[in-house]
Amino acid sequence: MRMTVVQVMWEDWADRGVALPDYQTAGAAGADICANLPEADRVAGIVLAPMQRVVVPTGIRVAISIGYEMQIRPRSGLAVKFGISLPNTPGTIDSDYRGPLGVALVNLGAQAYTVRHGDRIAQCVIAPVIQASFQVVDILNETARGAGGFGSTGRS
Repeated sequence: MRMTVVQVMWEDWADRGVALPDYQTAGAAGADICANLPEADRVAGIVLAPMQRVVVPTGIRVAISIGYEMQIRPRSGLAVKFGISLPNTPGTIDSDYRGPLGVALVNLGAQAYTVRHGDRIAQCVIAPVIQASFQVVDILNETARGAGGFGSTGRS
């Protein structure tokens, strides 16, 4: 198994009793990320109305090794049970970003949903990154698919 280290730093205001990103099983690809709410929001939580978007704080900052990214992905249980997802999934945290780690959530469900302090709200996957160079050409090579776009390989 390939391994890298992600350095984590608490925000000054953060509740250090909230779990840091953690893998729930030995074979998990994603580490769960928890909501770490400012003190004023800890009792009531953050209410997401249907179709509302909000950035939920995690109380941490991270340093990711060069050549990697942190992908922020929805948790399947929240998506299936309550319609809670990410509007930009997967979200990317670049290796040179050092700001606060927030998770953009959207409520696609029919009912309001309350994010509670300490809730597992997303998962992060650490993935290798390959940067490419981009070259202008006069013609592209042919493929069997050709210019077939959205849905072109699906049902007719």
